[in-house]
Amino acid sequence: MIFYILVCVISAVVTWGLAWATWKLSTRFRLYPSIRERDVHSTPTPRLGGVAMFFGILVAFGVASQVSWFRLVFANPGQITAILAAALIIVVIGVADDIWDLDWLTKLAGQIIAAGLLVWQGVQLVTVPIGGITIVPPVLGLMLTVGAVVLVMNAVNFIDGLDGLVAGVTVIASGAFFIYSYLLARNVGETPYFNLASLITAVLIGACIGFLPLNWHPAKLFMGDSGALLVGLLMATSAISVTGQIDPDSLQSGKLLAPAFIPILLPLAILLIPLLDFMLAVTRRIRAGKSPFSADRKHLHHRLLDMGHTHLQAVLIFYSWTAVVAIGVLSFLFVPWGWSLAFIAVGLVITTVLTLAPLGKKLLNRRNPGGAPLDLASTVPPIQGAPVSERKGSAS
Repeated sequence: MIFYILVCVISAVVTWGLAWATWKLSTRFRLYPSIRERDVHSTPTPRLGGVAMFFGILVAFGVASQVSWFRLVFANPGQITAILAAALIIVVIGVADDIWDLDWLTKLAGQIIAAGLLVWQGVQLVTVPIGGITIVPPVLGLMLTVGAVVLVMNAVNFIDGLDGLVAGVTVIASGAFFIYSYLLARNVGETPYFNLASLITAVLIGACIGFLPLNWHPAKLFMGDSGALLVGLLMATSAISVTGQIDPDSLQSGKLLAPAFIPILLPLAILLIPLLDFMLAVTRRIRAGKSPFSADRKHLHHRLLDMGHTHLQAVLIFYSWTAVVAIGVLSFLFVPWGWSLAFIAVGLVITTVLTLAPLGKKLLNRRNPGGAPLDLASTVPPIQGAPVSERKGSAS
C-alpha cells in the first residue's frame, strides 16, 4: 500500500505545481477562450489543466517504473507505453479542441485511434465474468474495448461543466475501485492485471487531488477536454484491466467472498452519473435531429442549477450520488448483501430528497407567495348573501 500512496502523492504534487504554473502563464498571456452560451462561469478561465494532469501522471509512472515492487506491471513495457501514448493522443486532441473547437468527427477519430492503441498492446476484454467465465472472441473483444473506452471518455467529458465536478467524482469513484483492485491483487494472488489497475487508479486519484485546489469553485483553471478525456481514458483502462481478465470463480475462495457480478457491476457503478448523462444527452440530441456530440445546455448539472441549486450544492449532489452507488456496490465485498442493498436504498432516498429539495420550496412559494402566513379563511368560498365582513371571516 505504501508504494501506491507514494505514486499518488507524487502525481498530486507534480500536478498541483504544474497546474499553478499553467494558471499563471495562461492568465499572463491570455490563453483562455471566450465564454460560450452554455458555460456556467462568467469570467474567462484557462482550460489547459489537462496538460498539467498528464505530466503529473507521466512523472508518477516514471517513478513507479523504478520501484521493484511494481515489477509485474512493467514486465510488459509495451502495455505501459501504449497507455501513455494513448493518453498523449487524447491530451493533444483535447487541447486542440479547446483552442480551435474541432468538429466531432475529428475528435471521435482521435479517440478511436487512442483506444485502438490500447487494444494493440493487449489492454482489452478477453473474458466476461458472466455465468462463470466467458471467453470473448478476439474481434468482438476489440470492438467492445474500443467502444467502451470511447464511451467512457465522452461520458466523463459530458459532465465536465461545474467547478470541481469531474475531479471530485473521479476521486470518490476511483477510490472505491482502487480498494477493489488492491484486494484482488492481494487475495487472488500476484497478477499484472490487478496491479496495473491499482497503479493507474492511484496515479489518477493523485492527479485529480492535485488539480482540485485550482479547480474548486470559483475555479482558476479548468481541466478542459484534454483533462476530462484523459480521466475517462484512464478510468476505462483500469476497469478493463480487471473486468476483462478476472475469473469470478477465484473470488469465491479465500478471504475475498465477492459475488461474481462485482467485476462488471462496480465499473458501471462508479461511472453511473457520467453514463446516465451521456445516454440522456445522446437520446435528446438524436431526437432533435442533431449530432450526438453537439453541445447544449441541458446536461444534468445544468438542470440542477435550473432547479435552484447553487453551484456548490450541485457539485456536492453529484458527489453524494457517486459515493452512495460506488460505496454501496463495494460493500458487497465486506458485509452481507442485505446490508449493502439497505445502504444503497437509504442513500438513494436521501440523495433524491436533497436533489429535489428546491422543487419543494418552489411549490411552497407558489402556494404562499412572499412566504407570508397562509390565511386559511381567505381560501373558503364566500357564503352567498352574507355580509362582507362575514365573507372575509372578520371578527368586526
